[in-house]
Amino acid sequence: MIALAGTIGAGKTSLTKLLADHLHSQAFYESVDDNKILPLFYKNPKKYGFLLQIYFLNKRIDEIKESYSNDLNVLDRSIFEDALLFKLNADMGRATQTESDIYSSLLANMMEELPEQPHQKAPNLLITIQVSFDTMLKRIKKRGRSYEQIANDPSLYNYYKNLNERYQEWYKQYDQSPKMLIDGDEYDFVEDPHAAKKVLQMIDQKLVDLNLK
Repeated sequence: MIALAGTIGAGKTSLTKLLADHLHSQAFYESVDDNKILPLFYKNPKKYGFLLQIYFLNKRIDEIKESYSNDLNVLDRSIFEDALLFKLNADMGRATQTESDIYSSLLANMMEELPEQPHQKAPNLLITIQVSFDTMLKRIKKRGRSYEQIANDPSLYNYYKNLNERYQEWYKQYDQSPKMLIDGDEYDFVEDPHAAKKVLQMIDQKLVDLNLK
């Protein structure tokens, strides 16, 4: 399987669709629009942060299992990012350290319960999309989810800024599988068909290098 990673507004959903169509495989999308907990989290992160992470963990484990059905299925978020997100919430006082520790332990235990080879727990390839903070903010504003807007909650500015910075460090430290980095500012595959074509070519070459295609 291929898993995408990146901050809010990086373009994971767009690239997931492009890549799954390109590879004639299946796309698995993060549950957002039908997620009743997410808007509650933005209103009261301390109350709903832990519940939201458990919701996502349950969904992602199911997606990993389902992705075994076909080679090179594409997941629009990696389960390995979740600890980063919840740790940030704990550091910013939006969740407790105890909740963060319990979540990390639960994640490790659930990963242990996934089937062993021939199925693997990490993706064959992790593709991280990196965008500037300005690009991140523009895309969040453009997609228009009210609970994500800084205009409605100015405290989100620092949350988004910290999140974007931590993703850069997270990618450097990630070592669970082969990985590659896409510069979402240089290659605006969301808006530019030529950039999308180039990104798909880059991914194709990486898959060939890894003997996956």
